Amino acid sequence: MSGYNLLASDVKWEGAFLRAGVERFRFDDGAEVTREKVWHVGAVGIVALDDDHVWLTRQPREVVGATASLEIPAGKLDAPDESPLQTAQRELGEEIGKQAGSWQEIKSFYTSPGFSDERVWLFLATDLSDSGVGEADEDERIEVVPWPMARLDDAIAESDDAKTLIALLWLSARRR
Repeated sequence: MSGYNLLASDVKWEGAFLRAGVERFRFDDGAEVTREKVWHVGAVGIVALDDDHVWLTRQPREVVGATASLEIPAGKLDAPDESPLQTAQRELGEEIGKQAGSWQEIKSFYTSPGFSDERVWLFLATDLSDSGVGEADEDERIEVVPWPMARLDDAIAESDDAKTLIALLWLSARRR
């Protein structure tokens, strides 16, 4: 497998947490390619687990026409100087009003490496307690769903969200 070098980046559009444009690369054999790219700040997802439940959310995802997407608590890495773990800790409080006594990084992954650099860090949060925070962003409509672990397969079947599917499939494999 040959290597490559970045020749140029050209941002065509910029929003609050992502940019879109094109990049040009030259491979070691001299061939050049142009790739469309979406630069993304990154995100976290949390597998929040107690003795009987995995804590999920339902929220509208207007971009894909979903009125009640079943998802793990999650959020963007949009706070300056905040690590993925700190973002996960903040988002757990904001989205479901919980804090965790124990945190473990599960895995990080790229969501669509063919056109985006968005990376998601998944964390396992256990030893849960109420945080007293529970303040979602003003434009979010989040329903907190304590999903029974005995019905984990139903949550997997119901979810269409990639980070949630990766997290719940990981959880299912861990339970076996």
